Amino acid sequence: MANRPTSSSRSTVRAQSRPIELSLRQRRGLSYAVRYAIAFVLIVFAFVPVVWVVSASFNPSGSLVSIEIIPRNPGLANYQGLFENKYYPFKTWLLNSFKIAGTSTLLSVFSTAVAAYALSRFKFQGRALLMRAILIINVFPGILSMIALYTIMQQLGNHITFLGLDSHASLILIYTSGALSINVFLVKGYLDSIPIEIDESALVDGATHWQIFRLITLPLAKPILVTIAVLTFMAIYGDFILPRVLLSSADKLPIMVGLYLFQSADYAQNWGVFTAGAVIAALPILLIYILLQNYIIGGLTTGAVKL
Repeated sequence: MANRPTSSSRSTVRAQSRPIELSLRQRRGLSYAVRYAIAFVLIVFAFVPVVWVVSASFNPSGSLVSIEIIPRNPGLANYQGLFENKYYPFKTWLLNSFKIAGTSTLLSVFSTAVAAYALSRFKFQGRALLMRAILIINVFPGILSMIALYTIMQQLGNHITFLGLDSHASLILIYTSGALSINVFLVKGYLDSIPIEIDESALVDGATHWQIFRLITLPLAKPILVTIAVLTFMAIYGDFILPRVLLSSADKLPIMVGLYLFQSADYAQNWGVFTAGAVIAALPILLIYILLQNYIIGGLTTGAVKL
């Protein structure tokens, strides 16, 4: 007669087949460990290229191929060569970028605020249709309109010279109008979170809509306006394709196109000068983001888009 399993052996088998149960403290510790591991990997992928570029900018050999994070005999020769070059005006390119991005940002923020205020506070026929049309237009990539923009500016320059090709005014016009779509939705969603009773109370006191917009709405909407201003400035400042297509004169180029010329022409083998220019070009964006990061976070997390 076969031996039957005893009760102790059966309990042992059940214990072995039972899944391992972790306590609440152990599960929490495992969760934190996974999060920190993922965060560490992301930080490494984000910071290694930055450290590599900064290191190359101080490397007198002018090479990106180096196994040393801190180069031997580091110096400022690359930065001196960047500013002392007679054929490529780096300082002019930097000023051009600030001029184009700053002017476009100011005009875009103002026009966006006016449009969003109208869509948020006024009820008119076709309002929802207009907002959906803006959203649909924003779905298509801007690169699809590149040929059309080039042709329009070429024809417009025949009648209005300062709005033609190879002009900062044409770039500012395109950037100002192109930044309206998604920014209008962000600002409108924020304005919808501001109680309309404030406007009604001001109207009762005799204020006009322009006074309400200028004295009440704009101060209350400061976080979202700063947010879209920073995001718009960063996008325009870092754009490469549109200026490369529309501008041809060396003294009118922005910094991103100018850096490309450094790399593709005389300095094709000297990456040190190129990386030095990249470091200087990135500093304004980094400084702006650090100073205004509280506004950016608050502006993006407040309000919701309502059609």
